[in-house]
Amino acid sequence: MAGNGSGATAGSAAQRLETELKRAIVGLELRPGTRLSESEIADRHGVSRQPAREALIALSRMRLVEVLPQRGTVVTKISVGRLMQARFVREAVETAVVRRACDAFDRDARERIDGFIDVQERFASAGDHDSFQRYDELFHIALAEGAGCPLAWEVVRDIKTHMDRLCQLTLFDAPAMLALVEQHRTIIRAIDAGDPDGAAEAMRQHLTEILRAMPRVEAENPELFE
Repeated sequence: MAGNGSGATAGSAAQRLETELKRAIVGLELRPGTRLSESEIADRHGVSRQPAREALIALSRMRLVEVLPQRGTVVTKISVGRLMQARFVREAVETAVVRRACDAFDRDARERIDGFIDVQERFASAGDHDSFQRYDELFHIALAEGAGCPLAWEVVRDIKTHMDRLCQLTLFDAPAMLALVEQHRTIIRAIDAGDPDGAAEAMRQHLTEILRAMPRVEAENPELFE
């Protein structure tokens, strides 16, 4: 029994580390190209090397870190190709979600969405990017849950990290964030109207927004990109 408990503890420590490192990578606290050491991560977080290793393996599967010869584990640079693939998959999933939502939408989820948008708008106006992003996710989670397909968000959750790193570089002021809030309102208005084509197009436009700023961001931050 003790062995099982130890394994569970190691597993929870690895998950905690994975979450923390993922947050730091997506938030660009750990910049692309940063070298990561199992032993340093373990020492900093007060755990053994096993959970540190497991966390890095999980991040490697998400392609947020990679192992390079003679360099060890490093944070991957932002790949435009990978980002475009992630956006393609996310668009396919989330346009299907909003189309389904137009047929039937859970009342409780619909009520939550109004609150999420209002709070997100306040954070956008205040220039609070981290809180804005948290409520952005809650909006999209509620869409999937309201449409009766919460698994859709699980598909999107990990691949969207590649888009989220770019968001850190594009959503740096209140007007940029407020524009996305208004796009959320457009999506939900189409769902309320039972307009699947309108909802899908609004979602497509919403997820394409990030592409408009990408050439400028890549030119201004070439060291962050492959």
